[in-house]
Amino acid sequence: MNKLRMTLENGMYLDFEVYEDIAPITVKNFLELVDNHYYDSIVFHRIIKGFMAQVGGYYLDDNKKELTEAKKNKPIKGEFKSNGFDNKLLHEKGVLSMARTMIKDSASSQIFICTARAKHLDGEYAAFGKVLDDKKSQETLDYLDNASTVNVGGGLTDFPYPVIRIKTIERL
Repeated sequence: MNKLRMTLENGMYLDFEVYEDIAPITVKNFLELVDNHYYDSIVFHRIIKGFMAQVGGYYLDDNKKELTEAKKNKPIKGEFKSNGFDNKLLHEKGVLSMARTMIKDSASSQIFICTARAKHLDGEYAAFGKVLDDKKSQETLDYLDNASTVNVGGGLTDFPYPVIRIKTIERL
């Protein structure tokens, strides 16, 4: 088990753990991205209240006020039941999971954090970690869930505004 901290640009943070025993391919991929500072300065691009907060797909050029799509990473095997993998981690509040397209093995770098129970995702998405139960992390999780959102076009209808940016994710 690895413990990490996601620090937001505003100083708030989420401490969480990732579970190699539950999703080894996913955790290896995620930790490589963390170690290569992939998530540094990336913005949350989708937050749906009472559901989840998604990050890993876009950077924001503050000078031009433009979103830039993040580098495409190599897709990994989807470690979830409907894809032949026994992953029993449920999509409950605080669970980290891999975002993907309709293609089961398309996840690469986009992750989402459940801000409420999302039973319909169980067995369909690769859950791989969980936010710790400490007060500061739970406050940050609630902050994400309550973020106001706007439609910025290009399919981004639930974009948090003001922008929420990750400063860094680091191992503890």
